[in-house]
Amino acid sequence: MPNASSWSASSPLLLLWEDSPGTRILLSLLYAALAISGTLSNVMVIYLVFSFKKLQTTSNAFIVNGCAADLSVCALWMPQEAVLGLLPPNSSSLRSAEYRLLRGGLLGLGLTVSLASHLLVAFNRYVLITKLPSVYQALYQRRRTAAMIGLSWLLALLLLPLLPGLWAPARQPPAGDAGPRYTALLLALAVLGHTALLLHCYLGIVRRVRGSAKRVSVLNFHLLHQLPFPAAPPPPRRAQRRLSSVSVLLLCCVFLLGTQPLAWLSLLAFFLPPAPPALHAASWLLLCALSALNPLLYTWRSEEFRRAARSVLP
Repeated sequence: MPNASSWSASSPLLLLWEDSPGTRILLSLLYAALAISGTLSNVMVIYLVFSFKKLQTTSNAFIVNGCAADLSVCALWMPQEAVLGLLPPNSSSLRSAEYRLLRGGLLGLGLTVSLASHLLVAFNRYVLITKLPSVYQALYQRRRTAAMIGLSWLLALLLLPLLPGLWAPARQPPAGDAGPRYTALLLALAVLGHTALLLHCYLGIVRRVRGSAKRVSVLNFHLLHQLPFPAAPPPPRRAQRRLSSVSVLLLCCVFLLGTQPLAWLSLLAFFLPPAPPALHAASWLLLCALSALNPLLYTWRSEEFRRAARSVLP
C-alpha cells in the first residue's frame, strides 16, 4: 500500500499531507471561504437571469452556463476539500478510489465547462461588437446557442478521462511511464490555445472600441440584446471608451492570473523536473478561485444586474 505522501501526490486533493497541521487548517478555511462566496455569487447570478426578462440575453446564457459549471467546483468540490483537509492522512474515506474519482470528476467537469463558457462569452461579444447585426442574428439563434452550451458539456465529458494528467506533474512519474507527462502537455497546450483565442476576441473588441465609433453603446456591450438593433445611439465618448477598455483588460488580467500559472507549470514539467508540490498546489488554488470570481467579473459593470440585485436584496 502506498504511503500517504505518494498517495496524496497522485490524488486530486490539492492539500499536501506533508504540510504542517496549521497549514492544512489554513487551506481548509480558505477553501471554505471560497466555497461560500462562490456558491452565493453563482446562485445569485443564475437566479437573477432566470427572474428578470431583461437579463435573458444570449451573452448571459453563456454566463449562466459558466455559473452552473462553477457551482460544481464551489458548491460540490470545495466543501469536500475543506472537510478532508482536517482529517488525518490515514483516514479510510480518503483512500477510496471511487471517492477520489468522484471528486476529480466534479473538479474536472466544472473547470472544463467554465473555461469553455469564458470562450463562448468572449466570442459572443466579439461578434456582437465587430460584425454586422445580421451576422450576429444568424449565428446566435436560440437553437444554435443551446447547441453551443450542450457542446461545452459534451466536450468536458469526453475530456474527463484525461483531466487527471493536469495534476500528475506534481510528482515524478515512474521510470518508463510517460503517459501522464504527455497528457499534461496536451492539456497545457489546450489551455494556452484557449487563452490565445480569448485574448484575440477581447483585444479585437478593444481595438474596435478605440478605433471607430460603434452604432451601439460599447460601454455596456455585454447588455446588448433584442436584435435586430433599434436606431443607433450616439457614439460613446472618449471617457466611456477608455472605461470600457479598462474593464475588458481587467477581466483578461484576472483570467490570466487564474489560468496561466498551472498551464505553464504543466508545460515546463514536460521538459524540466517537476515543480515543488507547494507551487503546483498554489497554481491549482488560483485556478479554482477563478470559479468564485467569475460571477463578479461578468456582472460588476452591468447596471442591469446591479438594479436587479437591489430589487432582490434587502
